[in-house]
Parts: sequence; structure tokens; C-alpha cells
Amino acid sequence: MALTSILNVRYRGLASCVPKNVVSNFDCPPEQRSERERLVRNIGIETRRICHSWQCFSDLAVVAAEKLLVELGWERDDVDALIVVTQSPDYLMPGSAILIQDRLKLRTSIPAFDINLGCSGYPYGLYVLGSMLTSGAIRRGLVLVGDKSAWLPDSLLPLFSDCGTATALEYDTNAPPMHFDLNSDGSGYRAIMMPVGGARERTDFYHFNPQNAEGSEKRRPVDLILDGAAVLNFSIARVPVAVKQICETAATPLADIDYLVLHQANRMINETIRKKLGLAAEKVPSTLHEFGNTSSASIPLTMTARIREDLTLNGRKSLLCGFGIGLSWASCILETDRICMPALLEA
Repeated sequence: MALTSILNVRYRGLASCVPKNVVSNFDCPPEQRSERERLVRNIGIETRRICHSWQCFSDLAVVAAEKLLVELGWERDDVDALIVVTQSPDYLMPGSAILIQDRLKLRTSIPAFDINLGCSGYPYGLYVLGSMLTSGAIRRGLVLVGDKSAWLPDSLLPLFSDCGTATALEYDTNAPPMHFDLNSDGSGYRAIMMPVGGARERTDFYHFNPQNAEGSEKRRPVDLILDGAAVLNFSIARVPVAVKQICETAATPLADIDYLVLHQANRMINETIRKKLGLAAEKVPSTLHEFGNTSSASIPLTMTARIREDLTLNGRKSLLCGFGIGLSWASCILETDRICMPALLEA
């Protein structure tokens, strides 16, 4: 889409919650150690946070939202809208936002709905809630973003972690504009997909039988399809161009951006993007080493875990860029001024 700006909306706060359960990518049979060390060097992920079997993304997001409401001093009745961005809802139906509205004891007179997006989901969520707030018809809202991704069968490529986050936006006529650029290319949908389980192909018993995929080891039809080469080519082709474009159309030189916060895909992809943009490592924070790829939560988690102190003490301008599943990519430039951001939570 062409660049769009949202006025009168202030980014008030952010909270992130990860599971207490830590898993090391070096936990493997001795005969696989050298291969696993090489893999960790390439993807940059040593440890991951994985939910207990009974935990869902919503459990983490509720912890984050509860803490954020307390820190902001917001009453439950102050929240006028609730948006949830996830690809791992508690149930196929109803949506998780409806369940969380009740768990948080928010008013029944508010809109609450889900957005089915992963890697690019954080800028999308901010845009949708910001668009609802900009007229002043509603004053305060929450967007909860994250996934329980680590359950996906990824023994060959241990990428994914679990996380839930909560972001608060508020109507404020003195707020600086937020700039957005949201894009999608469905022709590449096969690069990252779960082919079985939806209405197109319902799950059946034979989907759990391993099969030989061309050029790969045995996999099951229910397993995640992840075409690493296609994702790499897409990311390094689209993201640097998108970053430069939003800076140009927002009349904000990249040199004036304090932080570029990227979706945490893997080390190879993110380092290639950083180098193509000519940015110093300290301007592009990363949480891959400790937290892995947390899907739509990776941007807010990185803000919390890496630049929290700076964002809570100072005014900063950040460029957020998510990219991946869909294929889709989305960018956002926002200014924050001493926002409310609790320390990283565990549950």
C-alpha cells in the first residue's frame, strides 16, 4: 500500500511475557553435536522459550496485559477495543480475543476480534487499532500479539519460541504521527504454510504418517512447510527496499532512526538486511540468541528485552519491520516518549 499516516494516537506502553521453560538447541544426541553447532552459528539461536503443554499464547498475553494495565493505571472500563494478532488461537472457534475479553474482565460493549497474521503481524495490529482510535470515537485500546509456535514440528530446524505481548494505544491530539506501509504477496504462500488442518484439507489419520518429500527427509503432511531459500530470497529482496521507502515517503532519513527493530527470522536473514542497509549492530537489536523466532511477538519482545531502558527514559524514533508468512511485509515508524514498559515477564 502507499504510505499512510495515523494522527492523534499515542503509543503508551508495552509488556512482553515468555514461558519460564528454557530449551537449549545444544540438547541433542552426541552424534548430532557438530551438525547442531553449525546450525546454531547459522541461525543464531541457542536457547528458546517453550510453553508447557497446558499453556497457550493467550495465557502469556493475559499476563502481559494484566501487568500493563496496572503499570499504566488504566481501569478495565477504560479499554475501548481489544485486538489479538495470532496464528495459534486457543480454539479454531471462537476467536481468542473474545475469550481474553472475558478473562481480563473488560466491558462487553467493546469490539474484540482476531487478526490471523504471523511474522508481519505487529505493524498490522498497530495500524488496525490506531485506525480505530484516530477519530477519537474510542479513546484507549489494547493489541495483544504473539504465538505458541514451538509446538510446530521443527526438529530439523529448531527456530521457534513462544511469547505473548500487550501494547496500549491512546487517543491524544498532541501525539506525533505514526507512519505505516503494509504489503502482501499471496503468490508466495507456499513458502511458509500448514497445508493440513484448515477447511481446504481437514486433518485425517493418514496425515500423521511420515512421507518422503522430494529432496528432504521424511515429513508428515501435518508438519510445517518452511522453504528456507524462498524466505531468504524474499526477505533480503523486499525488506531493505521497504525500509528505505517508508523513510523516504515519511521524510525521515534512516540516519535519524534510533532503532530498526526487525522481525527475528534468523541470524543469516537479519544480518544480511542490516548490512544491506549499512546500519551498525547497536541500531538493530536482536533477541535471536536467547529467544529464537517468536513469530509476531518478535518485534515487541526485542523492544522489551533489548531497548527497554532507553525507551522508558528517553524519547526515541523507531522503525519496526515485520516480514514473512503470507508472504507479507509491514513497516511502521513511530516516536515514543518515555513509554510504560515493565521488565520482561515470565509465566
